Amino acid sequence: MTAAPNLVNAPEFTVSELSSALKRTVEDRFGHVRVRGEITGFRGPHSSGHCYFALKDENAKIEAVIWKFAHARMRFKPQEGLEVIATGKLTTYPNSSKYQIVIESLEPAGVGALMALMEERKKKLAAEGLFDEARKQLLPWLPEVIGVVTSPTGAVIRDILHRLEDRFPRRVLVWPVKVQGEGSAEQVAAAIRGFNALPEGGRIPRPDLLIVARGGGSLEDLWSFNEEIVVRAAADSHIPLISAVGHETDITLIDFAADKRAPTPTAAAEMAVPVRSELFVEVAALARRTIVCWQRSQEARRNELRAAARALPAASELLAIPRQRLDHLGAALPRGLKANTHAHFRRFAAGSARLTIGVLRGQVAHARQRLTVSGERISLSARSLLHRRRERFAGLEIRLKASKLANAKAQRNAIARDLERTHRLAERARRALLTAMQRFEARVTHSGQLLSALSYRGVLARGFALVRDERGHAVHSAAAVGPSASLSLEFADGRVAVTADPDRPAATASSASEPKAARETRPAAPKRAAKPVDQGSLF
Repeated sequence: MTAAPNLVNAPEFTVSELSSALKRTVEDRFGHVRVRGEITGFRGPHSSGHCYFALKDENAKIEAVIWKFAHARMRFKPQEGLEVIATGKLTTYPNSSKYQIVIESLEPAGVGALMALMEERKKKLAAEGLFDEARKQLLPWLPEVIGVVTSPTGAVIRDILHRLEDRFPRRVLVWPVKVQGEGSAEQVAAAIRGFNALPEGGRIPRPDLLIVARGGGSLEDLWSFNEEIVVRAAADSHIPLISAVGHETDITLIDFAADKRAPTPTAAAEMAVPVRSELFVEVAALARRTIVCWQRSQEARRNELRAAARALPAASELLAIPRQRLDHLGAALPRGLKANTHAHFRRFAAGSARLTIGVLRGQVAHARQRLTVSGERISLSARSLLHRRRERFAGLEIRLKASKLANAKAQRNAIARDLERTHRLAERARRALLTAMQRFEARVTHSGQLLSALSYRGVLARGFALVRDERGHAVHSAAAVGPSASLSLEFADGRVAVTADPDRPAATASSASEPKAARETRPAAPKRAAKPVDQGSLF
């Protein structure tokens, strides 16, 4: 009661003015802060796209909000129960007289939080069946084209290319992506889906195998490969995929969704292709074994044939009994013929005794009646058969026309497919010929440069001269020049004839023969190894 009169002259504030003053005080005093706490009350983004939840610890709780545009840029999304470090601006909400933090960035509070988030995400994706062994595909034994999803500036792509070149050179398509930082997960997922979207037989060949690779790093550096978008893209890939992220001790979620996990990018290249030299040795060994087996089989059959030939009896022994039977039957044949003739004669005599004119007429009349009935039945049968044949031929004519149209259509489609395939093969042949010509031109250019570099005319162009004697041999020392000897000096632009001094000492035999011996004993310059033509550099 005593303090009230003292506040009579104090200024009055409206509720809005007091709330605004508190808002300015809080924002000016604290500004941007970093708060560590556990997310609670998060139920996903609101229909507006904003996120509302709270951060708490053992003794206190603060309301938090993430605006829609900030949530879309965040690398780590808020999840219920996750301990995080939030960076944002402290402010108040006048409508409910409470203070809150507007979060601009969010990161897990240490490796423990990341591991907890990774385990929770692993359980969720495993429950959906993305890690089932039944979904995994077998790797092709020898892929024609290999697609690599990695950073184009790191050492990973060089290790993969060098390993493929050593084992079995294949065509490699690189899809450059970021493997760390903001937006890297979206780029990796887009690269996997992009390779799968390539049409077969298109201008850019569709890979037979994919390798997603990255070098080693901390859990935060490898977190892009734990994102759900990357794991789902790897699980949905119709092309067999090898995961080669980090070192052997690094585990990411893409390793569980991939068809095969490699401990290192170099190991992924070893899994992708076999060793060509070992294949040559194995094929040669199989060829030798095939020849040996064939020779053994032929020798076994030859031995069996010899044994069977020894077991067969002689031809005279096989024909002795049939020949004896033939002789016996040949001797009995005249008697059999005479007996057969007498038997037939007796039968004909008995039959002729029974034949009379009346019987013959009755048999003729009966035969004529049967002939008439048979003719009528044949006429009816012929007309019926002709009618059925006409109906059948009419049906066959309809079916033949339909079959002819279908066959013509199928032939046109086959011709169109063959024509398209011919065009594709012609285009591939043209590109192969162009590539071969470019390689040959590069080799010719390189050989020309090497020849120019080794030519002595380059030395003459720098001011030197080549001295030759009367026989055209090169002179290597002054002692080899006799008095008044005729010499020829070759410069870069021509030759000049000169004569030695008449009063100089005569050339000695040892001096004259020394250059020739030196030339004979001089070791031949090693041939310069031609630079192999590889598949080119990506850099």
